Amino acid sequence: MANVRNLKKDINFVLGDIIEAVYIHEMTTDGQPTPQTNALIDEAIVAFDTLIKKVNAKGVEDKKAHFAQIQKDLEATANQLVEKINAL
Repeated sequence: MANVRNLKKDINFVLGDIIEAVYIHEMTTDGQPTPQTNALIDEAIVAFDTLIKKVNAKGVEDKKAHFAQIQKDLEATANQLVEKINAL
């Protein structure tokens, strides 16, 4: 991890792309939002807020391990959301 700014960008881009994929799914199927797609978007927004809050946490003793764990959490969350999108 080069720096905190790049981690924040990664979080923004990954979860933004997931939300965009949900919108594309909506446009290519019914053209309207469904309760399932709205729930996925809400889940992505909550994940974004949680991860950014972890990045901005003060008083972390081992910063390298802390940021590595955030990167793993981002990857796990993204994989879960992508699986849910594929199940639609």
